[in-house]
Amino acid sequence: MNYIVLDLEWNQCPKGKEKEDVNLPFEIIEIGAVKLNSSRKTIAEFHRFIKPQVYHWIHSKTREILHLDYSRLKDGTPFPEAVRQFFAWCGENCRFCSWGNQDLLEMQRNLKYYGLENLLPGPMKYFDVQKLFSLQYEDGSSRKSLEYAIDFLELSKTENFHQALADARYAAAILKQMEEDCILRNFSMDVYQNPKCKSDEIHIFYDDYEKFISREFPNKEAAIGDSEVSSTRCPLCHKPAKKKIRWFSVNARRYFSVSICSEHGFLKGKVRMKKTNEGKFFVEKTISLIDEKDAKRILEKKELLCAKRRLHRKSVQ
Repeated sequence: MNYIVLDLEWNQCPKGKEKEDVNLPFEIIEIGAVKLNSSRKTIAEFHRFIKPQVYHWIHSKTREILHLDYSRLKDGTPFPEAVRQFFAWCGENCRFCSWGNQDLLEMQRNLKYYGLENLLPGPMKYFDVQKLFSLQYEDGSSRKSLEYAIDFLELSKTENFHQALADARYAAAILKQMEEDCILRNFSMDVYQNPKCKSDEIHIFYDDYEKFISREFPNKEAAIGDSEVSSTRCPLCHKPAKKKIRWFSVNARRYFSVSICSEHGFLKGKVRMKKTNEGKFFVEKTISLIDEKDAKRILEKKELLCAKRRLHRKSVQ
């Protein structure tokens, strides 16, 4: 298996959000990638500037960050041609890597705009190098900049940041420092192309938590009412856990619960409700181990929310 360390730069509507194409808020203008073999040795590189088809001028913020003049893009390769060249270069037996989760999302959104989703079918596993850096070197939750990680590891800085190929090289250099076991155990799942039916639903078991990605539902009520969505199992022994705090909503998109496994203790359930472009809903659920203090904090959060909602109801009566 080869690793494809990908970095993209993109532009947005120079006339402001109200004038943007809602189907393509961010247009890719540069692709950079480094190919590593199974031993994480660099074996090839890819770079293309993309000729804009949607936004024919560079947004001021984009130009400020990238220091990229529009004249460099006018002679670029149209996205459909460039992206076909890119995937041909990638080959079949590869796993994508990126710094954070945004690049693969924007790649798929651009592919969809041109009717090329078949070039990168999903949902897909990938390696988020930013997350892996946090897991190996920090607290596992923080997300630091690419330059921070390069400085932390005392790696050389010979190129400017915010250039696609340079950033791909930096991310690849960081990936090379990682323990292989940390990489392989902590893959991420991109669900821009989400599961459509029950047979496509995804269960992933990590060291101390479980992740579940549901099929589509017509509305939020149907999603949170589904038996699989509402269930809680211990991520270690996989046995059903008894609910101590039933699912409650923090806002329209997030729900929490607390359960207890007789063998492994308290478990936090977290549901994120996600809406598709077609107006349907699916769920990302995690069940993770917590201690009694964390369980108490969640109970306090629920009680505070209930009190606020009671006051709100009284105020509008």
